[in-house]
Amino acid sequence: MKIDYLTPEYTILTEMGRRLALVRKQQGFSQTRLAEEAGIGVATLRRIESGQDGQMASWLKLLKALSMTASIDALLPETFASPMAEVLSKSTLSKKAQQSKKGRVAEPRIRWGDQSE
Repeated sequence: MKIDYLTPEYTILTEMGRRLALVRKQQGFSQTRLAEEAGIGVATLRRIESGQDGQMASWLKLLKALSMTASIDALLPETFASPMAEVLSKSTLSKKAQQSKKGRVAEPRIRWGDQSE
């Protein structure tokens, strides 16, 4: 299932719980062993896997116990490269460079395909 901005929170938690259970099983953990490794209760892990518990601290402990800390960083990266922010930043730098050369901002000249120079 693809999660996007229209996906309801309950559905996201249910899907994340399903994925967590899948990873847990693939890594050979029982619910009891993973809960012990993460330092949380088995009941908490069961609630998370069923989509009923969304406490971030519990998720972080589980991801650490599964050696998936890169997933934590991927969730909210330290720096976010927004294509729009990069374009705006380059545009601002270009205008500042033009200002320093001419003392004012040069208006961009639009040239249509049917015009000659």
